[in-house]
Amino acid sequence: MKRLVLGAFLSAAMTLPAYAALKQGDAAPNFSTKASLAGKEFQFTLNDALKKGPVVVYFYPSAYTAGCNLEAHTFSENKDKFDAAGATIIGVSRDSIERLNVFSADPEYCAGKFPVASDPDGKIAASYSLNKMNLPAGMKDSRGQAIDHDFTERTTFVVTPDHKVVATLSSADDKLNPAQHVEKSLDIVKQLAAKH
Repeated sequence: MKRLVLGAFLSAAMTLPAYAALKQGDAAPNFSTKASLAGKEFQFTLNDALKKGPVVVYFYPSAYTAGCNLEAHTFSENKDKFDAAGATIIGVSRDSIERLNVFSADPEYCAGKFPVASDPDGKIAASYSLNKMNLPAGMKDSRGQAIDHDFTERTTFVVTPDHKVVATLSSADDKLNPAQHVEKSLDIVKQLAAKH
């Protein structure tokens, strides 16, 4: 029953309109924050990642929730394809770095294949014009642990090395499920690679 309530809440929350998310052609703000890769903390900076090629910046509500688990798992399964297209993946949520250390190493989800970054105060999400979704009191994750942070709406940006957003994928606007965020962003970075 708890999972059903959680699923219903997340489904409803994901249909909130994305009022002002950055759009194609907008400049993507740089950010630098604590991130985790395979359970190891490091400082992620978008500028540094963009020196290597396009970056898929995907915002998600919370580690260890149904849609976010699926999305992380799908990104990890397709990581080699993103690498082949010269693209970096970074997941961003309001989770603490401690939660992300566990999530990033979990073989069922990130599997140590790509980093996830902590945006505890929502400043990074706000710089990308994303909405905050308030968390109902007492909500628990798929492990039965309390979630103690608000959510950011699920939105994926594909950013080119010149800091331009070439695509914005939104669950609210585009009615995409979490796996489709991965599939569509992969198609976009493959198209970018084919042009170069």
